[in-house]
Amino acid sequence: MQDPARLTATTASRLIRDGRLRPAELMEACLARIAAREPLVRAFAWFDAGAARRAAVAPPPGLLHGLPIGVKDVLDTSDMPSEYGSPIWRGWRPRADAAAVAWARAAGGVVIGKTVTTEFATRKPGSTANPHNLKHTPGGSSSGSAAGVADGYFPLAYGTQTAGSVIRPAAFCGVVGYKPSYGMINRCGMKLMSESLDTVGVMARSIADCAMFAGAVAGHDLGDPEVRPERAPRVGICRSPAWGGALPETQELLPRIATALARAGASVVDRELSPAVEAIADAHPIVMNSESARALGWELANARDRISEGLRERLDFGLSQTETAVAEAHAVFERAQREFPASMQGLDALVTPSAPGQAPAGLEWTGDPAFNLIWTSLHVPCVTVPAGAGPDGLPLGIQIVTRIGEDRQALTWGQWVAAAIG
Repeated sequence: MQDPARLTATTASRLIRDGRLRPAELMEACLARIAAREPLVRAFAWFDAGAARRAAVAPPPGLLHGLPIGVKDVLDTSDMPSEYGSPIWRGWRPRADAAAVAWARAAGGVVIGKTVTTEFATRKPGSTANPHNLKHTPGGSSSGSAAGVADGYFPLAYGTQTAGSVIRPAAFCGVVGYKPSYGMINRCGMKLMSESLDTVGVMARSIADCAMFAGAVAGHDLGDPEVRPERAPRVGICRSPAWGGALPETQELLPRIATALARAGASVVDRELSPAVEAIADAHPIVMNSESARALGWELANARDRISEGLRERLDFGLSQTETAVAEAHAVFERAQREFPASMQGLDALVTPSAPGQAPAGLEWTGDPAFNLIWTSLHVPCVTVPAGAGPDGLPLGIQIVTRIGEDRQALTWGQWVAAAIG
């Protein structure tokens, strides 16, 4: 059998169900990988091997029975610290699990530890390195979750996205990332920053894994993406308003993907977004930072000096916005959400870059979310799948986008795209 730590979640689940793999064996394989690599990758904000072993002895039955799960450290856990990437909350122990964590446990999932996040899932990066090249960022803010899935720590992980914090790190680390439609996975018990944007998402090694995980915790039937649809998709290749920031590897990637999809039978056209949707790029920072500043009211009043300088600047920017400016930014979101379906007329999905290029060098910056923030603001589902490598051998990703509520279709067409590009 393949090293259990490298199995997809769906394969591991089938082996456990058939009695060919015990949850404790899967956990031991993951713990061995963690012992070998964690000193280098540093994906965990909190980890206790003994606690993980005990939790894997007799997990409850369910769709996620026996599967280790990494939990981003902005989601509360009743039996582990929840520090939100900030020294202000060091050692904090919530009384209850976040809803997403509670439902994962109820489905038989085993929380293996808390994964590194940037400060309040916004600014200052943690210490996590990209497992493909330790001198490069894994992306953020869901840094530890993406790196851990990529490096064999756990087959499933939670991320959250306000701009690009699920899709971008998943692409940088060469795994599958899925940001559902806004609100599909409950946010209760999350350290919420932006009421209008924050979305709980998942990362895994296959699209089927993401469908199983997200469906189990959200109570949705997301189908089996590996069942091939009866026809090929109608795809719009969307460079998006961020195209000017695309690095050479992405400028080469997108036409290559379009060619591969056409050869596989897809109907492929270029598709631009309406001016109303393009206006999101300027509105997003106003909404995100004004809402984040209000969300961190206690921290600003009681521990301002322990907020990083970079985050304080963004929060002060948010607080400086007039009521009119914030209302106008929200109105941009509303217009764009109304008009976006017209941008997809006659199409099943858009295919667009997941990031400007490969993961940048250094750990001080997690990369540019320009290719993600529009889709987050539109509240639509997005999936990123691995799509080759950049100039330094680091992973590239390609992003599949559908209309709000079309999560099952996003996963189905995402799998079709993944198969077509090999």
